[in-house]
Amino acid sequence: MGHFFRIISEPQGQPIRQWINQIPHHGLIRYLDFFNRERVVVVGSKALAEVLVHRAYDFVKPPQFVKGIGNILGVGLFLAEGDEHKRQRKNLLPAFSYRGIKNLHSAFWSKSQELIHCLNQHIEANGGQHVDLDDWVSRATLDIIGLAAFGHNFETVAHPSGVLSQAYRHILSPNRWSQSLGFLSFFLPPWFWRLLPQRSQLATRVVGGCPASSDILSVAIASGAFSGEDLVNQLMTFLAAGHETMTAAMSWSIYELCRDPVLQQRIRDEIRANIPVQHFIDSPDELEQHSEAFHAAYIDHCSYLQAFCSEILRLYPPIPLTMRVAACDTSITGIFLPKGTMIILSPWAVNTSIELWGDDAHLFRPER
Repeated sequence: MGHFFRIISEPQGQPIRQWINQIPHHGLIRYLDFFNRERVVVVGSKALAEVLVHRAYDFVKPPQFVKGIGNILGVGLFLAEGDEHKRQRKNLLPAFSYRGIKNLHSAFWSKSQELIHCLNQHIEANGGQHVDLDDWVSRATLDIIGLAAFGHNFETVAHPSGVLSQAYRHILSPNRWSQSLGFLSFFLPPWFWRLLPQRSQLATRVVGGCPASSDILSVAIASGAFSGEDLVNQLMTFLAAGHETMTAAMSWSIYELCRDPVLQQRIRDEIRANIPVQHFIDSPDELEQHSEAFHAAYIDHCSYLQAFCSEILRLYPPIPLTMRVAACDTSITGIFLPKGTMIILSPWAVNTSIELWGDDAHLFRPER
């Protein structure tokens, strides 16, 4: 049975976190899974560069994963492989330019100010009771994805019961019906999923409410390279993938800030020192007035804040483990791998490698 029982009994990626620091390796670790099936874990920097950069198209996502998730989200940029991935990436690239990303800072800042104001109102109205920050963070990141990807404010922070918010949560909520559909996705043909109303209804509601100046969506439309179905696929991909990862990162950030009041104060002082006071609003009426005047350079000057964010992503990667399959006979750092070999990538393990990060690799330390 190999290491199968240990793999499924411990948190995802935990055994690899131990192996990377205990077992001598040259960038690769081999272990045996159920029925002694071979698995190769990529842990070295050179090996990772080969898999993720230099020969990325030699290693594809597992077909079962693509089929199951693709039936729900569609084959967007996240799931596409080979020439199709190259085509989608080329046509969406302008949306991810340096200037395009910097231009989003004002929207991020505006939404964060709205979140703070709504939280304060909620706390005052409920007499200082415990607050479910995970729910608030989830709503804020959903709004941010709407602004960044589609130029559309879902307004779920202020109005959690809105139509778009409810439609999104309904289609991705893990109820018994959706779990049953997830199991059936391995057996039902793709055309069946296109007949389901929820996915197309959500896409129609979002696209219908987006202005012509929206970001990723407008770039996709302007390129003329995407059909109506392709646009739905991209929409669902960025909603699902972007929302969940951002929510996880923000939740861990709040966790670390709560653990260390000194760290919290240092970041607060840096933000106050580098961002003009007029951008700190007292009421939601001021949001529109100051959002456009907010400059990305303010954040660029907050070096410790950026170090804090980098350390969050290092120690708490939103996706702790993922897999690839060798699409052809290939090699990693000169070691031959036959077609069909399962490749394991674990950012959670690599980011706590003592060889790469030192003896304190398991500690949260933005100063590194």
